[in-house]
Amino acid sequence: MLAVILGFTIMLTNHARAGAQISPQAAETALVAKYGEGQRARVHQGVEQVAKFWRAEDGDAAAFQEFTDTNFAGDQQTLDALFNRLQFTLESLDGHTLEIARDWRRQSDLDLGTVYPFDEVMAAYDPTAHVGEDLFQNKLALAVLLNFPLTTLRERLDQGEHWNRRQWAEARLAQRFGKRIPAEVNTEIARASAEAEQFVANYNIWMHHVLASDGRRLFPPKMRLLEHWNLRDEIKASYADPKDGLAKQRLIQQVMERIVDGSIPSEVVDNPELDWDPVSNRVSPAAVHDGERGQARDAALGRYATILNVFHAQKLMDPYSPTAPTFIDRSFDETREIPEEHVRATLQQVLSSPLAPRVAKIISDRLGRPLEPFDIWYGGFQARAGQDETKLDAITRKRYPNAEAYHADMPKFFKRLGFSPARAKYLADSIVVDPARGSGHALYAMRRGDLPHLRTRIGKDGMDYKGFNIAVHEMGHNVEQVFSLYHVDYHTLAGVPNSAVTEALAFVFQHRDMELLQDVTRGAVKAPAASNEGDAMETLGAFWSAFEIGGVALVDDEMWRWMYAHPDATPEQLRDSVVAISKDVWNRYYAPVFGHPDSTLLGVYAHMVNSPLYLSDYPIGHIIAFQIEGQMRKAGSIGAEFERMASFGNLAPDLWMKNATGSPISADALLQATERVLGER
Repeated sequence: MLAVILGFTIMLTNHARAGAQISPQAAETALVAKYGEGQRARVHQGVEQVAKFWRAEDGDAAAFQEFTDTNFAGDQQTLDALFNRLQFTLESLDGHTLEIARDWRRQSDLDLGTVYPFDEVMAAYDPTAHVGEDLFQNKLALAVLLNFPLTTLRERLDQGEHWNRRQWAEARLAQRFGKRIPAEVNTEIARASAEAEQFVANYNIWMHHVLASDGRRLFPPKMRLLEHWNLRDEIKASYADPKDGLAKQRLIQQVMERIVDGSIPSEVVDNPELDWDPVSNRVSPAAVHDGERGQARDAALGRYATILNVFHAQKLMDPYSPTAPTFIDRSFDETREIPEEHVRATLQQVLSSPLAPRVAKIISDRLGRPLEPFDIWYGGFQARAGQDETKLDAITRKRYPNAEAYHADMPKFFKRLGFSPARAKYLADSIVVDPARGSGHALYAMRRGDLPHLRTRIGKDGMDYKGFNIAVHEMGHNVEQVFSLYHVDYHTLAGVPNSAVTEALAFVFQHRDMELLQDVTRGAVKAPAASNEGDAMETLGAFWSAFEIGGVALVDDEMWRWMYAHPDATPEQLRDSVVAISKDVWNRYYAPVFGHPDSTLLGVYAHMVNSPLYLSDYPIGHIIAFQIEGQMRKAGSIGAEFERMASFGNLAPDLWMKNATGSPISADALLQATERVLGER
């Protein structure tokens, strides 16, 4: 299939270059004569934009002339009519196609029983695959480009602060048609993405069957942890276990390292019928039975084959994206709208900070031992630190046996977060809760009348604490999605600037998960009271979180750079490269803090498989979240400030941040606050 697509790409690119002999100058002259010299600038830009995307199959020179003459909106009334029609129709199109895709992925995304091969085929179906090309073929996309200006990232960053909201909405409208992507390319990307989602969603480790070197079972029966999220969270939870916590953490580190270097035996993944010692890598028949085997997979190289599959699919778009000719460019310049070099510089500012060894010293003193590589996930600065997670599991499982029970508590959560009773009910009524097959996620809506969905993992015995913590995070996304859809003036401004912003808003909720649980359990869970020490711990926690995930983001970015430099790489070669990149980033930024050179832990994140180049949004999100939290403290309100920020819409990230907090995105506030806290200790 890939060879067919590649052949199609070459054929269609050559065909486009051989396009009709059109005359933009003649079209411009005719339109200026018709509408006056005052319209020349608009006419020139619009005609040039259409000419750039016009293909031979769209017609000859006469057809081009007729199209521009017929479709140029030469007066404000006509331009307003086109703009308003498109706001309405595109919202309908976007919203309903998203609902169709959600329904077709329902069985594969939700924990509703067996996933059959036909379910995976359905999940790979993308109802939007042909939409872009359809709108170019019927020339509506060309009409948009004739009448609304395409802008560069530099123009949006430099000039956008002076635009009104209508100008921003027009810019986002034109951006939508800044590429002419063949439907076959979109279909291939959707297929690769669906396969990656399935690979990740079923990559579980049955921890009762992960044996210590002395044969002990350190983890309870039925504990089934998803790579990497649940494995990482179990490391965090194990700090509260004075007896076996350290042994558990070291064992999980061994599991993670086997995943990264591909030495994990494929047969142990999602399989409680085998016992596995990850240190010696010995596998034996299980001595106890506590679950049913899941779907078999190639865990060793399947991870890297899946990444390459996504890479090759995304690369098919490169010839049709002249202003952002690689997926890396599109991820940073278009999706994130923060240049790659700026993101990397910000991450390196945090990673190279002399504050890191000082914070590490505090952690080491608290633990009473030298740090080990897994301590990058130290969570002792957070409100839940020191809590017995088995007790938390018992509480959450009893309270949330199903998705409906969690949904019933949402109005209480929102009131605790500072929303009025009316707003709390409105938000709860605006979010659907589903049981996730994977770790959980927030699925947005794209039309008013539809609702965002909160997906979280709920086991047969109910929702464990990890699931609750993730649910609170995803709930933050959902609340942002409600406000940024229903409370924004134009459809093309719906949403927030990028994933880092929505991650930051979700962190605001997640940081308060213990407060929410305390509130609904009438004090059965203890959350720390607000204090100067609590604020100090929050600052140190924010710094350590950004420090941890910043290196992971660099590994992800370096992996994509390597794949573009080696487009014909095999899974084995990619595996070796990721191992080398992980060690290199670790040795540059972490070994001086932790010791233990050549760790590969930074390469374990599942996002590298199913969410390509997403990981940079987390450290930037932590930085934004710290700035947002500071503004909320100054305003004395979470609910009202959250609503104000989320309702601003999809403008440039720095412009959004200036509206939200008064300052652009910067790590300076986090680093300065961390310096103050360390200076006071």
